[in-house]
Amino acid sequence: MRIFKTTAVVIGMALVLSTAAFAAGDAKKGKMLFDDANFAGGSVSCSSCHPDGKEMEKAVMRGKKEWKNPGGTWLSLEDANNVCIILANKGKAIDPKSAEMKDLIAYFKSLKK
Repeated sequence: MRIFKTTAVVIGMALVLSTAAFAAGDAKKGKMLFDDANFAGGSVSCSSCHPDGKEMEKAVMRGKKEWKNPGGTWLSLEDANNVCIILANKGKAIDPKSAEMKDLIAYFKSLKK
């Protein structure tokens, strides 16, 4: 019985750690998406307006509660990203909880100095 409980705890911890790693996103993948003109079915890359991620480090400032872009003011960074994907990149919105969105945000966080 004790072995079963220990095994269950170890498996549970592994799941939590893997979920946390997934939730954090991958900055390298995010940069690749950011530079890909075909991302989300688009025809223009994010980096065409934000070379080297210019201004994106401000998007992940601690305590930020709204994000502004040419499409308006948004209450989440994910929504602001999707508006840019639709309007500027000519693509289709991606799921705000998707791995791609998490990767993009991880890339933005990697830009902070």
